[in-house]
Amino acid sequence: MAEFTYSNVEKEMEVYGFDAVVKSYCRMCHGGCGVLVYLKDGRVEKIAGDPECPINHGTLCPKGIASAQLAYHPDRLTHPVRRVGPKASGQWERISWDEALDTIAERINQTRDECGAESIVMGYGTGRETDGLVYRFANTLGTPNVLTAGHFCYGPRIATGILTCGSNPVVDYENHPQCIMVWGNNIVISNPDEYKGEPFSVSLNRGAKLITVDPRLTRVAARSDVWLQLRPGTDAALALGMLHVIIHEELYDEDFVENHVHGWDPFVKRVNEYPPDRVEQITWVPREKIREAARLFATTKPAAIQWGVAIEQQINCADNNRLLMALMGITGNIDAPGGQVLFRPPKVRNIGEFGAHKQLSKAQAAKRLGGERFRLASNFAVINPKCVWDAILEEKPYPVKMLFFVSSNPLMTRANAREVYRALEKVEFMAVSDFFLTPTAELADIVLPAATWLEMDYLGNFLLRHGYVLPRRKIIQVGECRSDHDMLNDLAHRVGIGEHWWNSFEGGLDYVLEPMGITWQEFQKTDHVRGEVAYYKYKDKGFSTPTRKFELYSTKLEEWGYDPLPRHREPPESPYSTPELFEEYPYILITGRRMAGFFHSENRQVPWLRELHRDPVVEIHPDTAQKVGIREGDWVVIESPRGKVRQRAKFIEGMDPRVVSAEHAWWFPEQKDPAHGWAESNINVLTDNAYESCDPAMGATNIRTLLCRIYPESR
Repeated sequence: MAEFTYSNVEKEMEVYGFDAVVKSYCRMCHGGCGVLVYLKDGRVEKIAGDPECPINHGTLCPKGIASAQLAYHPDRLTHPVRRVGPKASGQWERISWDEALDTIAERINQTRDECGAESIVMGYGTGRETDGLVYRFANTLGTPNVLTAGHFCYGPRIATGILTCGSNPVVDYENHPQCIMVWGNNIVISNPDEYKGEPFSVSLNRGAKLITVDPRLTRVAARSDVWLQLRPGTDAALALGMLHVIIHEELYDEDFVENHVHGWDPFVKRVNEYPPDRVEQITWVPREKIREAARLFATTKPAAIQWGVAIEQQINCADNNRLLMALMGITGNIDAPGGQVLFRPPKVRNIGEFGAHKQLSKAQAAKRLGGERFRLASNFAVINPKCVWDAILEEKPYPVKMLFFVSSNPLMTRANAREVYRALEKVEFMAVSDFFLTPTAELADIVLPAATWLEMDYLGNFLLRHGYVLPRRKIIQVGECRSDHDMLNDLAHRVGIGEHWWNSFEGGLDYVLEPMGITWQEFQKTDHVRGEVAYYKYKDKGFSTPTRKFELYSTKLEEWGYDPLPRHREPPESPYSTPELFEEYPYILITGRRMAGFFHSENRQVPWLRELHRDPVVEIHPDTAQKVGIREGDWVVIESPRGKVRQRAKFIEGMDPRVVSAEHAWWFPEQKDPAHGWAESNINVLTDNAYESCDPAMGATNIRTLLCRIYPESR
């Protein structure tokens, strides 16, 4: 356990007149970056990266630096409110916390008694670290339905990692990979999950070879030794093509394959269906580029894959993840120093125990929406969002009567946004906890003021797989804002499930730390704790899979009735799967490009961050712009079979002229009407959520790749 120390901050405090500095860690994104928070007269005056934090080493992104502008924003919700007019009327009245929680508790109990606990859907957004608490509330209440981003963001990496090798393989930047393959990820912008851009950049500066798989010429791609500019949505085919080269040129690790792999022969047979010539036709990547990248990755040791959410928001979600793990495994880079390590957590209670998953009865678990169709998702207590909207709108397979979203804005972040709107408008009762009255919150009955990371105590990152846990320390109090953890703990007692909770949420923190033999009060005096680091653990213990081996052929997927071998599925909308539609919508639209200042639908009202990015932007090739009569900076219309939105055109030559790239989750807090322009530039107005378009096992919605047309707004 690392001792609690401070860097040399005394001089800075003296020069600028700060009263105090507090160590904590940021949560403006998936984060976990260590920070130093400087105070003057009880207010946050400055936030800087903590040089002693092993995760970010003193670096910090714009979101972290601007955190105080979020906390002190004049439009921030600082007390509970109740809607007094029709939905989306913008008419609210201030109420007390007791009145708010009593009303929510009354509706929960009434709905559970009349319709069953399953008719209540809990939900949370990414980044607020409420995962375990929301699941604990749902599981102890008796509802199997928790709506998260887990069906197509990070959850698939965990689910398929457990199926394949027992955990999520994490890049070991500490031991500096000699080759890094960045696949569907822009780590220097997004800082996702376990990772930060800083250690990646350090490894590159030390001479690591770089392969980038991306349809766009990103900053990372521009620095690459090999850039594979694939057709969007063809990641699985490209991975299979690389595996074909590695297998047929015998570049794989023979010892690993012979002694630690399950399903090698049928896997090779599947890979043989994807020779580089065929893969070139599918992916638009030249066959020699495929061979070059495969050889470089397989022969440079150690090597690692920096992967991200872009490969998960596709119909091939689960197989994309499995194929990247196959590349890691057969090249001998699993659990290898500088490769992809199965890190051990510290001796704390894991997220499953914290979430009280064993408290949910089998009878209630069997009622999980979409559970029979998306069995891999259901196995990890994840549901497909459309199942919820259908249960509200069509009351099938049973009616959903109540929604409770904690720091989530699904109207902006889920596919087929107009269907989402209809569902949120119809549901009988909805409560939301958030920082602002977002487009989703404007449709709620009660909205609770959530605390930012500056306003709470918590144990950071214990749900992630990099092996670290850090203390977050409460620094300020804004209005009546409360942490979602404290709020849910309070609400649990009001709905009669208090026996599974604590007198105060500090008891929950003690519960997580109990296996270490320390309390929260003791732990917050430290910097961090890390699990034991060991490599090649499988050589002695095997992998934590049914066969105890690295499963290229998944026994669990076979048991559930899915193809046990990964394959390529053509995107639901593409020049090849829907050629008639392609004639009408002749461009491939990719969505979800990351921006340094925003975290999905968040931060567009934070001054420093909005200054970085004033308007929603769609990137198009100059040749495409000339063809359709668009000038750079024009407002243009992007249209799909489901609707149309407007964004500003930006020219980019580093993209195929047949592809356009748009930003997601745009709304306009400065528009003071209750709609906040939610449908104006929201790319999810264009995306589809049909079950047939989703990953068959994980239920991931295919929102990253669709067909569109684009033209000047004045047309």
